[in-house]
Amino acid sequence: MDSPRTLALLKEHQAYLRVEKGLRPLTCEAYLGDLKTFAEFLEGRNAVLLMAVQQDVAGFLEHLRNHGIDSRSVARKLSCLRGFYKWLLLDRRIHHDPTVNIESPKTWKVLPKSLAEPEVAEMLARAGMAASHPQAKATALRDSAILELLYAGGLRVSEVTALSTSDLVLDAGRVHVRGKGDKERIVPLGCTAVSALEVYLREGRPHLERISTARKGGAPSDLRARLFLSLRGMPLTRQWIWRLVKNADNSASPHKLRHSCATHMVEHGADLRSVQLLLGHADISTTQVYTHLALGRLKAVHQMHHPRGARRPVEEGEELLLEAVEVIA
Repeated sequence: MDSPRTLALLKEHQAYLRVEKGLRPLTCEAYLGDLKTFAEFLEGRNAVLLMAVQQDVAGFLEHLRNHGIDSRSVARKLSCLRGFYKWLLLDRRIHHDPTVNIESPKTWKVLPKSLAEPEVAEMLARAGMAASHPQAKATALRDSAILELLYAGGLRVSEVTALSTSDLVLDAGRVHVRGKGDKERIVPLGCTAVSALEVYLREGRPHLERISTARKGGAPSDLRARLFLSLRGMPLTRQWIWRLVKNADNSASPHKLRHSCATHMVEHGADLRSVQLLLGHADISTTQVYTHLALGRLKAVHQMHHPRGARRPVEEGEELLLEAVEVIA
C-alpha cells in the first residue's frame, strides 16, 4: 500500500476526480479511503491495483460482507472501484475492467426522516424570538438566519458553509448555491427567510466581520466574504452548524431539515420535478423517495378524483346531469 507507484496512481486519480469530475474534497477523500482499503486487501493476495482481476473484486466484496459491512456501504465501494477502473481503461493503463459483470448488492431504500411541521415551526419560532429581542446578539441573528435558510431552501450543510454574501439576491428572494460536483442552482426563499437574512446582514454580520478584521493578521479576503461567521470572525464549519441545529432541537439535524423541506412541499402539492430542482438532485429517482411520505394526501386525491373513489362528493354540474337522466328514464 505504501509503494510509491500505488500512491502516485491514487494521487493522479484524486486530481482527476477533483478537477475533471468536479467532486467535492470530502467525496474525493471518501473514494480515496475506499481505494486504499481495496489496495490493502490486494496486498494479502500479492496483487496490486493495476493487476486486479474480477475474482479479486468479488473476493473484496465478500470480505466486506463477512466483516459486517452493510449493503449500502458495499455498493458505494463497488461504485468507487467501477469509476476508478473506468478511468484506467479510458487512460489505456489497463485492457480489461475487473468490475465488469460484478452485480451491486441489493440495498433497501431508506426513507428520509423528517420533522413534523409543528416541530419545525416551534424550533424556528424559538430562534426568531431570541433574534427579535431588543438586545439580541449578533450570534442570535445569525443562528436564526441559518435555521430559516436550511428549512426554506433545503440546502445541504456544506452548501450553507460555502455561501458568500455575493450569493444572496434578497430583493429577488433567491440565493445562488454551489452543490455537489460544483453544480450551481438558484434557490428561491420565502419572505420569512429573506427577512431573517436581511436583519442578520444589517445588524449581526457587520459586528462579526469587525472581529475578523481586528484579529491579528486578519482572515483572508475570500474567508471574510463568507456569509456566516463565528464569534472569532471565521467561517463556520459543518460540525458547528450541526451542533447549532442540535441545540435548537435535539431530534433535528441539518439534513433532517432538508428532508423536512422536501417532505412538507410534497405534502402540500409540489410536483417532484420542482422539488428536484430545489434540492439539486441529479436524478429524479433520488427525489421520488419523498412520494412515500405523502401517502395520506395521495389517498385523499384518489378518493376525490377517481371515478370509483370512496364517497366522492357530487359536484353541482354532476347533480344536474343525474336529475336529467332520471327525468329521461
